[in-house]
Amino acid sequence: MPNVFSNLFAKLTAGRFTPAGAHGAPERPMILVKELSPRARRRLLRHFLALEEKDRLLRFGSKLSDELVTRYVENIDFSRDTVFGVYDRKLRLLGVGHLAFAPREKSPVSGATIKAKVAEFGVSVSAAARGMGVGSKLFERAAIRCRNVDVDTLYMHCLSSNKVMMHIAKKAGMEIHRDFGEADAYLKLKPANSATVFQEAMEEQVATLDYFVKANMRALFKWIGSLSKGERQ
Repeated sequence: MPNVFSNLFAKLTAGRFTPAGAHGAPERPMILVKELSPRARRRLLRHFLALEEKDRLLRFGSKLSDELVTRYVENIDFSRDTVFGVYDRKLRLLGVGHLAFAPREKSPVSGATIKAKVAEFGVSVSAAARGMGVGSKLFERAAIRCRNVDVDTLYMHCLSSNKVMMHIAKKAGMEIHRDFGEADAYLKLKPANSATVFQEAMEEQVATLDYFVKANMRALFKWIGSLSKGERQ
């Protein structure tokens, strides 16, 4: 177990890219998923408002105005739901995954489980981060959280034209049902075990460390910049 953490920490401290692959090409950057708190609302709003109109349609299923997007962010209940994010080095959110928990009776896939709750997952990825696997990594983290809180059914609802969500669903082996241009997909999850509990805790610790390193570096650069500006005056 300690070796796994050491390897992750080594990749983190070595930089955003892992060593070159067998053919000399650099591998994809390591994607760290952090659980977000209410303090992240400002960055969440900035992320959603920056989505292009077509991407906003795919994420929310309709063309929400800036006002409605703002209301959505303000109404996220962090005590009930779980929100994950992937930050870049400037602490901008490249991807956001919203895991909403609801009573089984209120879910379209209520017949798929005997558990008290099901979880619905929604994801958005900034244009600059497409093709990096951010959406898939957010989904994987959401699935682990579901297992660890005794939820065995993870549900997604989206437009059938949402190729990113459809790719994530198919890759995860989700059962997909299409109807009138929309799609429902759900995945049956295995029970939690010591490995999933350890994995989630470890990934959160590494992502939190990464966040604080980035935050401190930004603060340091701002301080240096203010000193330089003061010297020129």
